[in-house]
Amino acid sequence: MATAGLFAASSVFGGMYGAKKIKVLVIGAGLSGLAAAYKLRKAGMEVKVVESNSRVGGRVFSFQMEKDLVVELGGEWVGYSHTRMRELCGEFGLELFNNQMQTNMIYEGVYTPAGQPLFSKEWTSKYDSLLAQYPNLPDAEKEKLELQDWWRYLVNNGCDGRDLNIRELLDSTDFGESIRHVSAFAALEEYSIVTGRSEEVTNNQMDLKIRGGNGQLATKIHEKIGDCISFNRKVIRIIQGTDKVKVYFENGEFEEADKVICTLPTFAMNQIDWQPGLPTEKINAISELQYARINKHVLLFNNRFWKDESFDLITDQLPHYFYHSTKNQKSGKGALISYTIGDKAAVVARQSKEFNAAEINRTLSPHFGDTQQFLERQENFYWGENNYSRGAYALYGPGQWFRLRGALKTPFQNVHFAGEHIADWQGFMEGAIETGEAAANEILL
Repeated sequence: MATAGLFAASSVFGGMYGAKKIKVLVIGAGLSGLAAAYKLRKAGMEVKVVESNSRVGGRVFSFQMEKDLVVELGGEWVGYSHTRMRELCGEFGLELFNNQMQTNMIYEGVYTPAGQPLFSKEWTSKYDSLLAQYPNLPDAEKEKLELQDWWRYLVNNGCDGRDLNIRELLDSTDFGESIRHVSAFAALEEYSIVTGRSEEVTNNQMDLKIRGGNGQLATKIHEKIGDCISFNRKVIRIIQGTDKVKVYFENGEFEEADKVICTLPTFAMNQIDWQPGLPTEKINAISELQYARINKHVLLFNNRFWKDESFDLITDQLPHYFYHSTKNQKSGKGALISYTIGDKAAVVARQSKEFNAAEINRTLSPHFGDTQQFLERQENFYWGENNYSRGAYALYGPGQWFRLRGALKTPFQNVHFAGEHIADWQGFMEGAIETGEAAANEILL
């Protein structure tokens, strides 16, 4: 194997474990599982990854629309502050390019182009002040904010009318559900963080994308760890003994390991027969946490009628949000993604392509003319019906972050846990990688 030298057992490994080689089974070949396996293989451990699907990447899903055009049906953005994503891309020679957008808006039939203020001066000033004050709040005050939803927090701080409606439209695209379902703590944690190089500062982490598709990172790690991944193996039972773990699959086979890293979303974890049963606190957390319902409807046009490569558009209509998903990809054609969340996503996902294309044209045509004349192809992907997650990424509601996250992170006997749902960078590819590496470190210590 070409990468054998990379994974040769180190003297540190030999000193720690003597002649015994600990076997680790990683459940899930998304970025979290791949990152865990990669770290363990580099440390000289015997690792096997089992994946219920036929591909690597999990909720990172790059889709080839045409030869020169790739869109992301899953994880989309990398922030300048996402250190591990950037480091791994550098290690594997993957180019990250600017994927920031300039927001346009349609609200009550009026088109506001990018660069024009979306909010009143009064609310803009107040909002900036709230974000600036937040990092200095005592931890006890932040925990109180975790019990309050973001909509209520905004209302209590003077946001109303048009300003409140636009905040709902914009912020719900980040969280995947209405801001009435998101804690004030979660929103302030995300929006008050401003990091990165001075000329590239943003506060929403929507900065970069891997040229050729984010899925390339999963492919590169797969290539490095070699043939240790076994596909189409759905876990149905995990039985733990004193020092061994048996993992059973739907086809009746099983694997035995000394340690297991489970990177599955909570919905999938809840389908497994755990013996002995998981602690009550963990069972309750797994059962309670939900994931954001997001629908991505991709429209390939033979004309980039929106003109601006950095185009995105928030609307108060059924097609909630649009963005140019083939930015800086060389082609005469281009793709917009119509991105809907929550109840809207569920409605859109149930409609025909013809219905959705007509609805999208109805929204865009007053400002761009007839867009259907340029439409060549459509694809739709609804994460709310995904068999393993029932959503795109974890959504912590009011009162859940401090109460559930600790229980979800805690190892149970010889099983360790990882995944974006327990990350500080929750909802991002960065978080998936960090938690996978953290679980690997728990085993290596």
